[in-house]
Amino acid sequence: MQSVKKVASIALSVVMWIIILVAALYAFTTLATREDGSVSDIAGFTPLAVQSDSMAPTFNKGDLIIIQKCDTSKLEVGDIVTFHTIIDNEYALNTHRIAAIDEVNGMRSFTTKGDNNDVADTHIISDGDIVGKYLFALPQMGKVMDFLSSSMGFLIVIVLPMLLFFIYQVYHLIVVGMNLKRAMAEEDRLAVAAAIVDAEGKSDTAVTADNAAEQLAQAEAKLEEARRLKAEAEAAMNATKQEGTDGE
Repeated sequence: MQSVKKVASIALSVVMWIIILVAALYAFTTLATREDGSVSDIAGFTPLAVQSDSMAPTFNKGDLIIIQKCDTSKLEVGDIVTFHTIIDNEYALNTHRIAAIDEVNGMRSFTTKGDNNDVADTHIISDGDIVGKYLFALPQMGKVMDFLSSSMGFLIVIVLPMLLFFIYQVYHLIVVGMNLKRAMAEEDRLAVAAAIVDAEGKSDTAVTADNAAEQLAQAEAKLEEARRLKAEAEAAMNATKQEGTDGE
Protein backbone atom coordinates (compact mmCIF):
# COMPACT_ATOMS: atom_id res chain seq x y z
CA MET A 1 0.00 0.00 0.00
CA GLN A 2 2.84 2.38 0.91
CA SER A 3 4.63 1.61 -2.36
CA VAL A 4 1.47 2.43 -4.34
CA LYS A 5 1.12 5.75 -2.53
CA LYS A 6 4.78 6.53 -3.20
CA VAL A 7 4.44 5.80 -6.92
CA ALA A 8 1.26 7.91 -7.10
CA SER A 9 3.02 10.77 -5.34
CA ILE A 10 5.97 10.63 -7.76
CA ALA A 11 3.62 10.52 -10.76
CA LEU A 12 1.72 13.54 -9.43
CA SER A 13 4.96 15.46 -8.97
CA VAL A 14 6.04 14.66 -12.54
CA VAL A 15 2.69 15.86 -13.91
CA MET A 16 2.98 19.09 -11.94
CA TRP A 17 6.48 19.74 -13.27
CA ILE A 18 5.23 19.20 -16.81
CA ILE A 19 2.41 21.68 -16.21
CA ILE A 20 4.90 24.20 -14.78
CA LEU A 21 7.18 23.83 -17.83
CA VAL A 22 4.24 24.21 -20.21
CA ALA A 23 3.14 27.30 -18.28
CA ALA A 24 6.64 28.76 -18.59
CA LEU A 25 6.70 28.08 -22.35
CA TYR A 26 3.24 29.60 -22.67
CA ALA A 27 4.28 32.73 -20.81
CA PHE A 28 7.43 33.07 -22.90
CA THR A 29 5.74 32.63 -26.29
CA THR A 30 2.84 34.88 -25.31
CA LEU A 31 5.19 37.64 -24.22
CA ALA A 32 7.83 36.99 -26.87
CA THR A 33 7.05 40.23 -28.71
CA ARG A 34 7.33 43.25 -26.46
CA GLU A 35 5.64 46.60 -26.91
CA ASP A 36 8.92 48.25 -27.89
CA GLY A 37 9.25 45.86 -30.85
CA SER A 38 12.01 43.73 -29.37
CA VAL A 39 11.70 39.96 -29.14
CA SER A 40 12.43 37.88 -26.03
CA ASP A 41 14.79 34.94 -26.24
CA ILE A 42 16.30 32.21 -24.07
CA ALA A 43 20.04 31.90 -24.73
CA GLY A 44 19.42 33.37 -28.17
CA PHE A 45 16.51 31.06 -29.08
CA THR A 46 12.87 32.12 -29.55
CA PRO A 47 9.78 29.94 -30.24
CA LEU A 48 7.07 31.42 -32.43
CA ALA A 49 3.69 30.06 -33.55
CA VAL A 50 3.14 30.06 -37.34
CA GLN A 51 0.00 31.94 -38.36
CA SER A 52 -0.13 31.28 -42.13
CA ASP A 53 0.80 28.77 -44.84
CA SER A 54 3.05 31.18 -46.73
CA MET A 55 6.08 28.92 -46.11
CA ALA A 56 4.40 25.58 -46.83
CA PRO A 57 5.58 22.88 -47.16
CA THR A 58 8.74 23.92 -45.23
CA PHE A 59 6.48 24.61 -42.26
CA ASN A 60 2.74 25.14 -42.01
CA LYS A 61 0.16 27.15 -40.14
CA GLY A 62 -0.12 25.78 -36.60
CA ASP A 63 3.52 24.70 -36.38
CA LEU A 64 5.93 26.05 -33.76
CA ILE A 65 9.20 27.33 -35.21
CA ILE A 66 12.46 27.94 -33.34
CA ILE A 67 14.62 30.84 -34.45
CA GLN A 68 18.09 31.88 -33.28
CA LYS A 69 19.82 35.22 -33.17
CA CYS A 70 22.36 35.43 -35.95
CA ASP A 71 25.09 37.52 -37.52
CA THR A 72 23.22 39.18 -40.39
CA SER A 73 26.47 39.74 -42.29
CA LYS A 74 26.73 35.98 -42.78
CA LEU A 75 23.22 35.50 -44.15
CA GLU A 76 22.96 34.17 -47.68
CA VAL A 77 20.30 33.79 -50.34
CA GLY A 78 18.16 30.79 -49.44
CA ASP A 79 18.34 31.30 -45.66
CA ILE A 80 15.01 31.56 -43.82
CA VAL A 81 14.79 34.52 -41.44
CA THR A 82 12.27 36.09 -39.08
CA PHE A 83 11.99 39.86 -39.42
CA HIS A 84 9.97 42.91 -38.46
CA THR A 85 7.56 44.06 -41.16
CA ILE A 86 4.19 45.66 -41.82
CA ILE A 87 1.26 43.41 -42.78
CA ASP A 88 -2.15 44.98 -43.50
CA ASN A 89 -0.91 48.28 -42.05
CA GLU A 90 0.01 46.63 -38.75
CA TYR A 91 3.34 45.76 -37.16
CA ALA A 92 4.10 42.04 -37.34
CA LEU A 93 6.80 39.41 -37.34
CA ASN A 94 7.17 37.41 -40.53
CA THR A 95 9.34 34.40 -41.44
CA HIS A 96 10.28 34.02 -45.11
CA ARG A 97 13.21 32.91 -47.24
CA ILE A 98 15.80 35.38 -48.51
CA ALA A 99 15.32 35.65 -52.30
CA ALA A 100 17.95 38.32 -53.03
CA ILE A 101 20.58 40.43 -51.26
CA ASP A 102 21.60 43.91 -52.48
CA GLU A 103 24.42 46.06 -51.13
CA VAL A 104 24.75 49.82 -51.58
CA ASN A 105 27.56 51.79 -49.91
CA GLY A 106 28.23 48.90 -47.53
CA MET A 107 24.57 48.67 -46.47
CA ARG A 108 22.79 45.40 -47.25
CA SER A 109 19.09 44.99 -47.98
CA PHE A 110 17.14 41.76 -48.28
CA THR A 111 14.29 40.75 -50.56
CA THR A 112 12.23 37.94 -49.02
CA LYS A 113 9.59 35.57 -50.32
CA GLY A 114 7.39 32.86 -48.89
CA ASP A 115 7.95 29.39 -50.38
CA ASN A 116 4.21 29.13 -51.00
CA ASN A 117 3.83 32.67 -52.43
CA ASP A 118 3.94 33.56 -56.13
CA VAL A 119 5.59 36.96 -55.65
CA ALA A 120 8.25 38.41 -53.36
CA ASP A 121 7.37 40.47 -50.30
CA THR A 122 6.62 44.16 -50.94
CA HIS A 123 8.77 45.50 -48.12
CA ILE A 124 12.54 45.36 -48.51
CA ILE A 125 14.20 44.72 -45.15
CA SER A 126 17.58 45.68 -43.69
CA ASP A 127 19.92 44.15 -41.14
CA GLY A 128 18.12 45.91 -38.29
CA ASP A 129 14.79 44.34 -39.20
CA ILE A 130 16.03 40.77 -38.86
CA VAL A 131 15.24 39.04 -35.54
CA GLY A 132 16.84 35.67 -36.16
CA LYS A 133 17.43 32.71 -38.43
CA TYR A 134 15.04 29.76 -38.70
CA LEU A 135 16.35 26.48 -37.23
CA PHE A 136 13.53 23.93 -37.19
CA ALA A 137 9.78 23.46 -36.72
CA LEU A 138 7.66 21.40 -34.34
CA PRO A 139 4.53 20.30 -36.25
CA GLN A 140 1.20 21.48 -34.78
CA MET A 141 2.78 22.67 -31.52
CA GLY A 142 1.92 26.23 -32.46
CA LYS A 143 -1.77 25.32 -32.08
CA VAL A 144 -1.03 24.21 -28.53
CA MET A 145 0.60 27.54 -27.75
CA ASP A 146 -2.28 29.44 -29.35
CA PHE A 147 -4.75 27.45 -27.24
CA LEU A 148 -2.77 28.19 -24.09
CA SER A 149 -2.77 31.85 -25.05
CA SER A 150 -6.56 31.88 -24.82
CA SER A 151 -8.24 32.46 -21.47
CA MET A 152 -10.02 29.10 -21.58
CA GLY A 153 -6.87 27.17 -22.48
CA PHE A 154 -4.84 28.80 -19.71
CA LEU A 155 -7.60 28.06 -17.20
CA ILE A 156 -8.07 24.39 -18.20
CA VAL A 157 -4.45 23.34 -18.78
CA ILE A 158 -2.59 25.38 -16.18
CA VAL A 159 -4.71 27.10 -13.52
CA LEU A 160 -7.16 24.26 -12.83
CA PRO A 161 -4.54 21.45 -12.43
CA MET A 162 -2.40 23.62 -10.15
CA LEU A 163 -5.46 24.49 -8.05
CA LEU A 164 -6.40 20.82 -7.72
CA PHE A 165 -2.83 19.95 -6.74
CA PHE A 166 -2.90 22.65 -4.04
CA ILE A 167 -6.23 21.40 -2.69
CA TYR A 168 -4.86 17.82 -2.61
CA GLN A 169 -1.79 18.91 -0.65
CA VAL A 170 -3.92 20.79 1.91
CA TYR A 171 -6.25 17.79 2.27
CA HIS A 172 -3.28 15.44 2.70
CA LEU A 173 -1.79 17.62 5.45
CA ILE A 174 -5.15 17.81 7.26
CA VAL A 175 -5.60 14.01 7.17
CA VAL A 176 -2.07 13.39 8.42
CA GLY A 177 -2.53 15.93 11.20
CA MET A 178 -5.82 14.36 12.29
CA ASN A 179 -4.27 10.86 12.36
CA LEU A 180 -1.36 12.11 14.42
CA LYS A 181 -3.64 13.90 16.89
CA ARG A 182 -5.89 10.81 17.21
CA ALA A 183 -2.91 8.53 17.79
CA MET A 184 -1.51 10.81 20.49
CA ALA A 185 -4.91 11.00 22.23
CA GLU A 186 -5.25 7.20 22.09
CA GLU A 187 -1.78 6.79 23.51
CA ASP A 188 -2.57 9.10 26.44
CA ARG A 189 -5.91 7.38 27.13
CA LEU A 190 -4.42 3.90 27.14
CA ALA A 191 -1.53 5.04 29.31
CA VAL A 192 -4.04 6.22 31.91
CA ALA A 193 -5.96 2.94 31.61
CA ALA A 194 -2.77 0.96 32.11
CA ALA A 195 -1.97 2.98 35.22
CA ILE A 196 -5.46 2.31 36.64
CA VAL A 197 -5.20 -1.43 35.97
CA ASP A 198 -1.81 -1.52 37.64
CA ALA A 199 -3.12 0.35 40.68
CA GLU A 200 -6.16 -1.89 41.03
CA GLY A 201 -3.99 -4.98 40.76
CA LYS A 202 -1.97 -3.83 43.75
CA SER A 203 -4.85 -2.63 45.96
CA ASP A 204 -7.73 -4.97 45.24
CA THR A 205 -7.10 -8.38 46.84
CA ALA A 206 -10.19 -9.78 45.07
CA VAL A 207 -8.42 -9.55 41.73
CA THR A 208 -6.08 -12.41 41.23
CA ALA A 209 -2.56 -11.96 40.00
CA ASP A 210 -3.42 -13.75 36.75
CA ASN A 211 -6.35 -11.41 35.99
CA ALA A 212 -4.27 -8.34 36.74
CA ALA A 213 -1.49 -9.56 34.47
CA GLU A 214 -4.00 -10.27 31.69
CA GLN A 215 -5.59 -6.82 31.96
CA LEU A 216 -2.18 -5.19 32.00
CA ALA A 217 -1.13 -7.15 28.93
CA GLN A 218 -4.25 -6.02 27.08
CA ALA A 219 -3.59 -2.43 28.05
CA GLU A 220 0.02 -2.70 26.90
CA ALA A 221 -1.13 -4.18 23.57
CA LYS A 222 -3.50 -1.26 23.02
CA LEU A 223 -0.76 1.15 24.01
CA GLU A 224 1.61 -0.45 21.50
CA GLU A 225 -1.05 -0.12 18.77
CA ALA A 226 -1.46 3.56 19.60
CA ARG A 227 2.29 4.04 19.35
CA ARG A 228 2.28 2.31 15.96
CA LEU A 229 -0.45 4.61 14.67
CA LYS A 230 1.48 7.60 15.95
CA ALA A 231 4.66 6.42 14.24
CA GLU A 232 2.82 5.94 10.92
CA ALA A 233 1.27 9.40 11.16
CA GLU A 234 4.65 10.98 11.93
CA ALA A 235 6.23 9.09 9.01
CA ALA A 236 3.52 10.36 6.67
CA MET A 237 4.05 13.90 7.95
CA ASN A 238 7.82 13.66 7.37
CA ALA A 239 7.24 12.26 3.86
CA THR A 240 4.97 15.19 3.04
CA LYS A 241 7.59 17.65 4.28
CA GLN A 242 10.26 15.85 2.22
CA GLU A 243 8.10 16.03 -0.92
CA GLY A 244 7.72 19.76 -0.38
CA THR A 245 11.50 20.14 0.02
CA ASP A 246 12.21 18.12 -3.14
CA GLY A 247 9.79 20.21 -5.16
CA GLU A 248 11.52 23.53 -4.26
